[in-house]
Amino acid sequence: MRVVVIQASTRTEINQHLFNTVCEAMGGQHQVVNLGIFTEEIENYSYVEVAVMISLLIETGAADFIVTGCSSGQGMMMACNSLPGLRCGFVQTPQDAYLFGRINNGNVVSLPLGLNFGRSGELNLHYTLEKLFDGEFNTGYPVQDAERKNKEATELVHIYQLTTRFFLEILPNFDEHLLTKILRRKTFVDYIFQNGTNKLLLEKLMAYKV
Repeated sequence: MRVVVIQASTRTEINQHLFNTVCEAMGGQHQVVNLGIFTEEIENYSYVEVAVMISLLIETGAADFIVTGCSSGQGMMMACNSLPGLRCGFVQTPQDAYLFGRINNGNVVSLPLGLNFGRSGELNLHYTLEKLFDGEFNTGYPVQDAERKNKEATELVHIYQLTTRFFLEILPNFDEHLLTKILRRKTFVDYIFQNGTNKLLLEKLMAYKV
């Protein structure tokens, strides 16, 4: 599994700590990539713009799972769930994280990286991510209800596929200014073009590169 860490510009100062904590929680089991947003970047990216980046990471096949967030975590979760390919959970405690990982079959978690991130906030972040990656995803919980939980999660994915569209479908009507801004971000663009497997989508995105 390829896990990408990326968060909104409002919380650039926590980026390195977030990345390090994800790496610790993964224990070397999977590849972890840090895509910022970094403190040294001059351009700012809103949670909406970062959510579009996340959608492109998943839709191009450049990533399997995303750890993200904004000040409250709520805006990023809502933005992600409005975009193709994303099933995002709002995760703020170890309990949330463990249940999301075992039950909900999502591919993005949004963390509150500002709200209530005071004294010992770094400990809650550590424990939360530790429980998120504690064992295999989508095994069901509790054990006696695992079969039912997995069936419900699968049903939800099927409904999601019926009611949402692929990025290729919405590309002609997408906000061109927003897309070109995102595709000017070299760190992001280099990564998706080097690691993406959806060749048709990548070819279409080439037209928006500046």
